[in-house]
This record gives sequence, structure tokens and C-alpha cells, in this order.
Amino acid sequence: MTYRAGIIGAGGIAGLGILGMHDEEDIGRKKFEASHAGGYAATDGVELVAVADLDEEKLSTFGDAWDLPEDALYADHAAMLEAEDLDVVSVCTPSFLHHDHVSDAVEIGDPDVVWCEKPIASSVSDAEGMIAACEEADAELLVNHSFRFTEKLERLRALVQEEDLLGDVHSVSAQYRMELLRNSTHLLDTLVYLLDARAESVAGHITGENEAVESLDAAVDVDDAGGGGFVVMDDGTFVTVDCTIPREDSSMTLNFVGSGGKLYMNNDDGEWRYWGLEDGEHTEADLPGIEGAWTWDEDYQRAFPNAAAHVVALLDGDAENRSPGTDALRSLEIIVAFYLSEYTGGRVEIPLSRPLRDVTITSW
Repeated sequence: MTYRAGIIGAGGIAGLGILGMHDEEDIGRKKFEASHAGGYAATDGVELVAVADLDEEKLSTFGDAWDLPEDALYADHAAMLEAEDLDVVSVCTPSFLHHDHVSDAVEIGDPDVVWCEKPIASSVSDAEGMIAACEEADAELLVNHSFRFTEKLERLRALVQEEDLLGDVHSVSAQYRMELLRNSTHLLDTLVYLLDARAESVAGHITGENEAVESLDAAVDVDDAGGGGFVVMDDGTFVTVDCTIPREDSSMTLNFVGSGGKLYMNNDDGEWRYWGLEDGEHTEADLPGIEGAWTWDEDYQRAFPNAAAHVVALLDGDAENRSPGTDALRSLEIIVAFYLSEYTGGRVEIPLSRPLRDVTITSW
């Protein structure tokens, strides 16, 4: 059996390519494996059969790039959901549209899996609505925090959570490039994934800077910007977050200090280091079962085929969701709380109260 996949939103992460990540002459012409379409193409048991987008020029370019016939291209996503018998729907639209498109997917199309781009939504209430809609429809909501679909990070989480690599984690310092929703959601999801914890109290700062407006020719009327602050997790871990740095100057780094050792992760430069702690002495050691460090060129490229294979496993009933909406909500809460803290001048407690859950932070 081959499962049928459809995509809502024919943009870069769907399969056209992204300026800043790919060469401009390749965008819309080359098949990029690090995309939803690329993940499906690299995976046995699932086939991309339809795509929807309001932009007819973009839609046509996507169809040409991925060899889709004209009758598989839809200007109306609802028409695609009604006409096609889809087992999985990818939602690759801007984050402020995720709620409507995920809800439409399960209410109109009735797929068993919705593979939604990160961040999960632009407001906590929208994210909660998406989770509820998928639960009601008995559909899996899989959020594409793509680092979770890399073997090294999966193994590292097992070391931290199951083999007590770090003992009780006391402190984490994390750093990445702006902007918070577009980029830093990766950093914060890695944090909550490795700690298996949720934020409890947040104090934040927003710079207002958004380099993607100029460098990536993005829309200017968005809230997404650089920022950071401190976060106290519900397991007691104290976290400092700095996501204010321009892309060209940045490295994604996390430093963990625990009762059993310390861990340094630098994903941009491909360096992971671990020191065990015994009798007050830190001794550097290899990470068991991990050869080398995480890299964009190797691990990130495999993340999309790995995620698509996970979609197939979910459809087969052979897996437990590795990136559910409930987890994606944890990173979004931190980002929204940074903004709330900046504009109220105080600390923000999580879970957010009802009015604060409705605050929307726009991105693309």
C-alpha cells in the first residue's frame, strides 16, 4: 500500500527551496531533499499526489519542480482536501495560518496524520485549538521541529533522560540567531526535548530587529524579531536564552551543567563535547553511541526523509509520535512569554492565563 500525501502551501520548506539556505538559481528548479516534498520523495510507502497554494505562479513552479500534473495543483486548499483522498497533509503555510489549515485538514480531508511546519502557531490558543481539533478527529499532529528527526539528537535525549548522562540539570545557556519564531523555535524545542520539561516562569527582552526582512526579502509587517531572556523550567533548571545574533555571526550553542556532568553543543560548527563529573572533577569523555557531532550538511539533510518515514510508521500504527503538538506548544509558550514580558515589564508565569494565550506574534 502507498499512502497519499498532499501539501498546503507551495513555499520554500514545502519544496521550492529557501533563499539564504539554497542558491538562488536552484530555487523552484532543483528537488531539495530537505523539504516536505523531498521527504516524501525519499521515502517508500508514501507519494505526494497534490499541492495547494493561492499563488498560481508559485503553484505552477512547484508542479514543474516536483513533476506533478496540472490536475494535482489546487488554488483552493479546501478543494484539494475534498477532492483527494489523503492519508497525510503537510501544512507549510506561514505560522499565523497554521490553525485554520490544520483544522481544515482534519475537518474536511480527514487524514490520519497532519505534518505541520514549525512553529506550531502564532498564539498559544491557536496551538491549543489545533491540538484539540486533531484529537477530536483522531489524527496525529506531527510538528516539524526537524532536529527531533535526526539520529544523533534522538540518541542524546535517550542518554540524558534514560541513562542520566547529566544527572540533575542545574543550568543551561542557549544561543542562536534571530528571529525567535522563524529560527529560534529550533533552539527552544531542542531545550525542552532534551530536558523533557516545560517553562514555569519567564522574563524576556525583544530587540525589534528582523534581518530576514532585508536579507530574505520577507514581508515587513511581522512581529517576529530577535530576543531572549531567562526561563525557569518546571524541573528547576535555570535557562538563559540569547537569540539576538545575525545569521552570519551566529552559532547554535547549548551548554548544560548538571550534577553528573556538563555538555557543550555547537550545531553550526559541528562540535559536541561532554565531561563527566566524579569526585568534583570533570573529565572529558565520548558520548556513548554518538559518533561525531550534529551538522547541518548531514543530519539536517536527513531529517526530512526521517520525518516522512516516521509519518509512514504513524500511518502503519507502528510508532509513537516523536514531535506532538503538545511538545511544540512548550517552545511557543516561551517565545510568547518573552514578548509579553518585554511589553509588560515583568515576569510571566506559565501556563498563560486566558487573555494572554490569545496574544498573537506574527511571522511567516
